[in-house]
This record gives sequence, structure tokens and C-alpha cells, in this order.
Amino acid sequence: MAEITLRKARSIIRATLTKGRELDLKPLSIVVLDAGGHLKAFEREDKAAPGRFAIAHGKAYGAIMLGMAGTAQMARAEQQAYFMAAVNGVYGGQVVPVPGGVLVRDKKGDVIGAVGVTGDTSDNDAAAAQHAIEAAGLAAEI
Repeated sequence: MAEITLRKARSIIRATLTKGRELDLKPLSIVVLDAGGHLKAFEREDKAAPGRFAIAHGKAYGAIMLGMAGTAQMARAEQQAYFMAAVNGVYGGQVVPVPGGVLVRDKKGDVIGAVGVTGDTSDNDAAAAQHAIEAAGLAAEI
């Protein structure tokens, strides 16, 4: 099984930060998780709120644990709030079902990790992550 390497995780973080500065986004925080939901790398930009780790982690964690990106999670929460509330209970309140939780797939289409970005609007967070993941030669599911 392929995995997301530390080198690749750091590359995704750098590219996310670069895209964030290019788009003049608010200070970002980025989490990269492996396919098992374990922390691979994290960075919080200067002036980003200290609580952003939990949000970025929750976006990525939900994507991995549910096998669906943040955009799909948000749609599911809007259609079946009771289901997403139950899921969040199962995972100890760690799921943040909004855009910015992006699944990372390898060239074969296998999920090898997830990226969680927070700091600006959820859609901008997702766009920055998508750009970075694709720049790393991987596929992003937002």
C-alpha cells in the first residue's frame, strides 16, 4: 500500500502556504494525515489563531475516517444532520464536516492521506489544499 511520505507532506504544506500568500488569504494552518488518520505534518502560519490545529485536524480526520472529502461531508450534514452528529459522537467530536478537508489519492486512485486547511473561508482553504496536492503530483478530492 502506498503512503504519504513526510517529504511529500512537507511539500504539500509549503505549496499550500505559497498559494495562500499568492491569493492573499488569512494566515493558514495545515495538517497532513496518513491513510490511518495519523498526523504526518502540521504548520501554523504566523498570526494564525492557536486553536486552528484542532479545526485543520478535524477537517482532515473526517475526510479519512469517512472516506469523503469536506465538501461531500457538508452536503451530507445539510441533508442528514442527525447522521453527521452521530458520526461526530463516534469520533469524539473530532470531525469538522466542511470544505478544507481534502482526500489525497495516489496515481492508482488509492487514498494515501488527507489534508486539512483552515484560516480563510472553507472554500479558499480547500482550493489552496487542492492546488498543493496536485502540485505534488497527487490527486485531490475536495
